[in-house]
Amino acid sequence: MKGRDLAAALKRGDNVYGTCIISPSPHWVPAVRQLGLDFVFIDTEHIPLDRHELSWMCRTYRAMDIAPIVRIPKPDAALAACALDGGACGIVAPYIETVEQVKLLRGAVKLRPLKGRLLEDKLNSNIALGDDVDKFLAANNIDNILIINVESVPALEALDELLAVPDLDAVLIGPHDLSVNLGIPEQWKHPKFDAAIREIIKKSRAKGVGVGMHYSFGIDEEVTWHQCGANFMIHASDLVAMRDGLMADFKRLREAVGGSAVQVPSGEASVDETIV
Repeated sequence: MKGRDLAAALKRGDNVYGTCIISPSPHWVPAVRQLGLDFVFIDTEHIPLDRHELSWMCRTYRAMDIAPIVRIPKPDAALAACALDGGACGIVAPYIETVEQVKLLRGAVKLRPLKGRLLEDKLNSNIALGDDVDKFLAANNIDNILIINVESVPALEALDELLAVPDLDAVLIGPHDLSVNLGIPEQWKHPKFDAAIREIIKKSRAKGVGVGMHYSFGIDEEVTWHQCGANFMIHASDLVAMRDGLMADFKRLREAVGGSAVQVPSGEASVDETIV
């Protein structure tokens, strides 16, 4: 999908599918192409990618009509601009809790190249800038997608105000941080967690904003939340798929031909914790 098509699909409530791509290897690209994805999620908040690697990944997937969605390390207009300059279609900003943060990102993603006082005036009063400028901004940013991470209690409490900011395309729920913030770390089936997810989905869809989650802990939950209205599906990652696939293969091999059982080092951090 092109950015404009993905943004339209998100707002219509169409289901769109992607996964988190960690590896910048060129050998990964043809394999990813076979998955039939609408987008790829590239997470620079948690994954050490330099600007050159990120741009190579974005422009390569974009050339295949797989929209690259980049999570930047923090809500920062300059970081959003760098990712877009490198070829990103969409920007995800983590841990959003205030309207001011969303406005800042709107300026960086949807109103490029406005800066300075003119941008401040547009963000604060949404003034018309004249037909020529308004048409230029719309055309210049037609493939740019604005997505915010909702992953805390303050964000839940401010959700109505966050969703009211113009030009927001989607909400991405951060399950790990949200569960910790709710006081129920990684308890994915806890009623409190489920209620929070359902509230975010309901309010987002009511505003015509796409909504979903990056989730690696079970397809059953993903299906349930889709049935509640979630349509922005970021399923697992290349790293998780590699780990789970090879673990299953080696388990079968050991059972079939013998050998020592797999030993997982104690205290090793979960793969999922580094990317969700």
